[in-house]
Amino acid sequence: MPGPRNTTNKGWPQDVGIIAMELYFPSQYVDQSQLEAFDGVSAGKYTIGLGQSRMGFCSDREDINTLCMTVVQRLMERNNIDYQEIGRLEVGTETIIDKSKSAKTVLMQLFEECGNTDIEGVDTTNACYGGTSALFNSINWVESSSWDGRYALVVAADIAVYASGNARCTGGVGAVAMLIGADAPLVMERGVRSTHMQHVYDFYKPDMASEYPTVDGKLSIQCYLHALDMCYQKYTTKAIAAGIRDGNSTLDIADAVIFHSPYCKLVQKSFARLLLNDFLWDKEPDFQGRYSGLEALRDIKLEDTYFDRSVETAVMGASKDLFAAKTKPSLLASNQVGNMYTASLYGGLASYIYSETSESIAGKRVILFSYGSGLASSMFSLQFSKDKTSGGALDKLVTSLNDVKQRLDARQCVPPQEFDSNMKLREQTHHLAPYIPVGSVSVLTPGTWYLSEVDSMHRRKYARQTSPLMDIDNPVIEGKQSSSHPTQQAVNGVGSAS
Repeated sequence: MPGPRNTTNKGWPQDVGIIAMELYFPSQYVDQSQLEAFDGVSAGKYTIGLGQSRMGFCSDREDINTLCMTVVQRLMERNNIDYQEIGRLEVGTETIIDKSKSAKTVLMQLFEECGNTDIEGVDTTNACYGGTSALFNSINWVESSSWDGRYALVVAADIAVYASGNARCTGGVGAVAMLIGADAPLVMERGVRSTHMQHVYDFYKPDMASEYPTVDGKLSIQCYLHALDMCYQKYTTKAIAAGIRDGNSTLDIADAVIFHSPYCKLVQKSFARLLLNDFLWDKEPDFQGRYSGLEALRDIKLEDTYFDRSVETAVMGASKDLFAAKTKPSLLASNQVGNMYTASLYGGLASYIYSETSESIAGKRVILFSYGSGLASSMFSLQFSKDKTSGGALDKLVTSLNDVKQRLDARQCVPPQEFDSNMKLREQTHHLAPYIPVGSVSVLTPGTWYLSEVDSMHRRKYARQTSPLMDIDNPVIEGKQSSSHPTQQAVNGVGSAS
């Protein structure tokens, strides 16, 4: 991959966006149908009702820092990026294990051997929105007078866990890293980004001693849908002003629409809601075509429909084919891993790219909706390069994600009893010091960073799994790798809408 642009004589950077992406999820999952039986709920409640098949989880061997280190190192290695080429690194997460020290500072271990300490950015936190804020900040940095010609690196990562009960099935865990720069194959469109911010207590984490959130489930869904309406209307207005939308439907300008996904069924309902917005916006709706059967909804008010089943059923029926074409391909990671919080939206983007080829995706526009409880939300669009050249930037981006399904299928299915025991262990040992994790290292995918020790001062030490045969009884210089360079280590060793 070529190095970042030098702007000395080239003026402002053009086509700023995503150059490379990497998606990480743990090597274990629990089957949602088995979890239904274990929890004693009706068959289909999680699988059909929520649209979920599997839920990824991690043992006490992984924390927010290991997720970030693993996904960053994987992106750097797979794309042959020199650590000197990074000028900004920002992490979006709500999985906070320290009230002061950022996950970004832990990631600086990866840069020690090359000596690059001139890297801007820290962590950004607001529920599931932090990754999007980190992306916007990084895009803005490249487009600003502060840019020094190097890449920005955005990391979105979280561990989503809930107390035993109705919401536990909506957990998940994952991380996405994105390389940001000029002349990108996936460009952020200018002038159409819309945002809705509001003060509300729908999902929040006031207890620093616990991983579990405080959730008002019904309010959270309402807030998500209201924020979606507001962002979509503002995006539509800006798209019209920018000359991007010249017809009667904003959905028509998008080849794909990707959502933050707490669970897949909410995404399907949300897509239907966009069609409802288009319908109410259209001055002369086609009742013989797309809007057939919606005549009775012509005079409704959006704010009265959040939990109206008749409206929901009608618009989901009318939007079924469009949903299958524009959004369903993006739900692979969500369906198989669960809610990744800040990484959820970008896991959806990676899933969509996986479903395409460089030839089929060239020139397409993707509209994305990001939501974080509390609340913060935005809608924005990205457009793929039209360059279909084999080995070109777009081809490299698409090719780098062609193993997503293979890696999902290679994970280990864990019985619900073991998953439940793991959740109890996390609950009992969260923020415990000193502490030696007990989870097996052998189940980790080679290349995964893991927690080896927490000392009496809460200082965390990490190591890297380098052999599929390595087990907890034979760790590779465990607890002694945190200051080494990764190459040396490779040699040695119903919930919420948030």
